[in-house]
Amino acid sequence: MKLIVGLGNPGKEYALTRHNCGFQVIDAFADLVGVDITRDGFKGVYTKFTLDDEEIILFKPMTFMNLSGTAVQEIVHFYKIPLEDIIVIFDDMAIAPGELRLRLKGSSGGQKGMQNIIDNLGSEEIKRIRIGIGEPEFNAIDYVLGKPSKEERALIDEAIAKAVKALKETLLSSFEKAMCEYN
Repeated sequence: MKLIVGLGNPGKEYALTRHNCGFQVIDAFADLVGVDITRDGFKGVYTKFTLDDEEIILFKPMTFMNLSGTAVQEIVHFYKIPLEDIIVIFDDMAIAPGELRLRLKGSSGGQKGMQNIIDNLGSEEIKRIRIGIGEPEFNAIDYVLGKPSKEERALIDEAIAKAVKALKETLLSSFEKAMCEYN
């Protein structure tokens, strides 16, 4: 069983903000595979489906970004999902808009949702896909909770599309192969 977690904030006011790239990737991937994310549980919303004889869970924590780890910990423990079968998707200010970075493990890089997951699961050994949103010219909180310009949106949408392809590659082949192709 694989768990794919997209990070973001619940509510319509956050839907297209920079901080909700993780949610946007999960929604786009769900559309690609033809599933709806409608089940409530584990402090989030999720769906389960099978792809190539493997169970996949798509999960969006509804705890707000900085507490994502509490929700992820619940679903991981319930389904007994090994750390190596988890992928977390989130925005990253240290990467230019439109860029994508896949990593097998590491620190949170200052991303508070990812840090909360690391803290709750007790490990940095978690695969992640980081969507570039660029450096803010002003307050970081206002920046991540703000909506990108039309030009930035186009770049971020490209990265989201690449992330969906990288997820598909991961599930049909391996995360390492996706890293080679999309990093």
